[in-house]
Amino acid sequence: MNIKFGPAGLGPVKDAISNLEEYHNIGLKACEIAFTYGVYIKEKDALAIGQAANRLNIQLSIHAPYWINLNSLEKIKQKQSIHRIMECVKIGDKLDVDTVVFHAGYYGKSKPEETYENIKNAILAMQDTIKENNWKPRIAPETMGKVNVFGSIEEISNLARDTKCSFCIDFAHILARYKENKFELIKEKFPQKHWHCHFSGIEYSDAGERRHIKTPREAWKVLLGNLPKDKDITIINESPDMMQDSIQGLKLSKLT
Repeated sequence: MNIKFGPAGLGPVKDAISNLEEYHNIGLKACEIAFTYGVYIKEKDALAIGQAANRLNIQLSIHAPYWINLNSLEKIKQKQSIHRIMECVKIGDKLDVDTVVFHAGYYGKSKPEETYENIKNAILAMQDTIKENNWKPRIAPETMGKVNVFGSIEEISNLARDTKCSFCIDFAHILARYKENKFELIKEKFPQKHWHCHFSGIEYSDAGERRHIKTPREAWKVLLGNLPKDKDITIINESPDMMQDSIQGLKLSKLT
């Protein structure tokens, strides 16, 4: 089983390269840069950070800002959402990231079918922009943890099929949304060779996700015991203690 583990955070620019060196020394081989409140790395710094990550054999990815709704009925908000994702892809090209993860949007007053079409068309337009600019990162809508938010297993799987975009399987969100892990359905719906994944402990209610929590050891064991053996998998940990949880996942993976 080929799994890269890493945290959902690189830290401030001034500490980025030293943090990557620490991750490398620990044995972590992935890191997701949190642009969740905006792109904070400039082009010059991005090139240096990307070069350091390559030297240290750490695969970088990006989480785009939270303020995204590709199904917004307000065209200006949809346009701004696309712009935020494209800004991540643009700087991600300098960072040499492979994946830009984003929350696709909300159903709002739209029917699920209409929401899907609106988000699909927005992704197709972004794919065209990425191709025109010869940018390398792939955009990846994420499975979501609240039942009233776009991002079911089927919806994300269908987007990957229909637009040839990438995807992010968030196992914690799936547990919160469905109240079960759905490992067999995930394997069926995502036949692709590479999986970009998120994982952590999670608290949830009938409505779905409440908050991420420290990842229980038993939850790691359940996940690792159910992952397919024939894929390349990246697991980004999003718990409040993402470093220690990533280390725990790495250690447990060597026992499975």
